[in-house]
Amino acid sequence: MYRRSERWALRGVDRRRRRRCIGDRREAVTERWLKRVSDPLARIAAEDTPAPERLRKWLGALLATKREKVRGDPELFATYHELFAESRDSVHGHVEILAEQVTKILEDGIARGEFTVADPKVAAWAVLNATARFHNPAHAGEWNDPGIDEQFEGVWALVLAGLTAAPKKK
Repeated sequence: MYRRSERWALRGVDRRRRRRCIGDRREAVTERWLKRVSDPLARIAAEDTPAPERLRKWLGALLATKREKVRGDPELFATYHELFAESRDSVHGHVEILAEQVTKILEDGIARGEFTVADPKVAAWAVLNATARFHNPAHAGEWNDPGIDEQFEGVWALVLAGLTAAPKKK
């Protein structure tokens, strides 16, 4: 029986190419996992409902999905988290997709007079950054803390107040 590295060598695959192939597979697995998060969120972002309700629903779904993955199988989530650390391009692309979805919701809200932000892209990143503790896997260890849901509701109230505040007069 040949070891894996010997099987690769028999096929004429050098070490550099082997690493690149394994890296590509890891990227593919990471992208597939992240797509399972972003696709349902895209459907929410595209709904024709009031933007504040849609943004709250979108954030709630993001939080629930991430928490479910951690609580459902913490060891598997830890493995994915390691993959994410090695797949920065995929993770960056995923976060860009999330920001685009939030931007769409904010643009809809601006068009309907529900939000008053001047730059929806900047505001979308602010929303993601303000809520990162509740959905970024780096904070997964905090997601079971008592009071985490109340803390999220406090951040949500602040975010919503900022998005709907009257524009400052110059």
